[in-house]
Amino acid sequence: MLTQVDALLHARWIVPVDDKQSILEHHSIAIHQGKILDILPTDQIHQCYSSKHDQNLENQLLMPGLINAHGHAAMSLFRGLADDLELMTWLQEHIWPAESKWVSPDFVRDGTRLAIAEMLRSGTTCFSDMYFYPDIAAETVTELNMRAQICCPILDFPTPWAKDADEGIHKALKVNAAQRHNPLVKIAFGPHAPYTVSDEPLRKLASLQEELQIPIQMHLHETAFEVTEAEKQGLRPIARLEQLGILGPHFQAVHVTQANTEDLLTLARYDVKVVHCPESNLKLASGFCPVDKMQKAGITVALGTDGAASNNDLDLFGEMQTAAQLAKAVAGDAAAVPAFEAIRMATLNGAIALGIDDITGSLVKGKAADIIAIDMSRLETLPVYNPISQLVYTRMADKVKHVWVNGKILVRDGILTQIDTEKLKQQARQWGEKIRAGDSHD
Repeated sequence: MLTQVDALLHARWIVPVDDKQSILEHHSIAIHQGKILDILPTDQIHQCYSSKHDQNLENQLLMPGLINAHGHAAMSLFRGLADDLELMTWLQEHIWPAESKWVSPDFVRDGTRLAIAEMLRSGTTCFSDMYFYPDIAAETVTELNMRAQICCPILDFPTPWAKDADEGIHKALKVNAAQRHNPLVKIAFGPHAPYTVSDEPLRKLASLQEELQIPIQMHLHETAFEVTEAEKQGLRPIARLEQLGILGPHFQAVHVTQANTEDLLTLARYDVKVVHCPESNLKLASGFCPVDKMQKAGITVALGTDGAASNNDLDLFGEMQTAAQLAKAVAGDAAAVPAFEAIRMATLNGAIALGIDDITGSLVKGKAADIIAIDMSRLETLPVYNPISQLVYTRMADKVKHVWVNGKILVRDGILTQIDTEKLKQQARQWGEKIRAGDSHD
């Protein structure tokens, strides 16, 4: 007797992202109760399963949904506000004043919805967010059936979210308690950077992390200026964090463009996860993350877009291409970060970095059905000698056809199923007009 399942997806190719670097041809996926029940050759699947929802994805490729391991979702509403500036000028003279003036629960809700819509349409099914009002971001993620790690921001000075680091930590613990049983949302501490968080809050976070097993994500070694200023106080930032006892396998270091041999040895020794944001780093001239050296040292490297205010898009396929190409130039080796490794950085490595690789990041029996389907029949993708090459070296975001999170279809034929696109556009325009008018009066 055939097993009844919720859906059967029949594809020309499946890239499950496994250690064999498999490319399965003419295979199908059985989905039931939000999980992957089985993956079999298409000519065998109907011998085992039946479903009212058979989907024939001719000339399409199925792969895990992409995982954007670092960003600031609501900052999509600041897209293009201040360009072509170095990091500290960009932050201190433009972004921080704008945030002080405009960030509110409504701003975060609308900006997060805009970011989620952009990410879903380009194949991202899970993202890590570090921004103010994380409680509002978590509500928005849940409402739209996305998957996310929400990093509660912690800084020494007043922000729209908290007056200081202690209040930020207190509020983060409340958000964590509220979201503890949410299957789509995981809470993390988000101390902004070594230069904005002092020693005592970091010691407190180290203790809380050990007690509660809450991940920590932090911008680290982002610019040469950050490192040289820290050295004047006696320690490079990574060495300082080691001394404070905060480094470990649940620590996610974002950017790391300035890393010497000793830094890399320290990161590897503590099994710190690195989140590489190549396009934001290039735009802000922050430096180059030594991805090839990190991978050879055994460091897990994931991919992020950073916020749309410094990128200016949330296209993780584009990030894959940039990461692979940039790594070759930095290493002086065309074999550095081959195409499959770039895909792994944007999927399974992202899940490992966020501590959710038992749930998502690859297409494996028992994992959540977080799946994207990509149209490989477009003029720009032909001929297809090796689909993995196309996924990385050909821009693919606009070729995403369908997106499922937990087996629920959120994009069908390129159209968002749960978000009113026209309403979202109108809200974004209204914010733009308000912010533009407000800036012109200053």
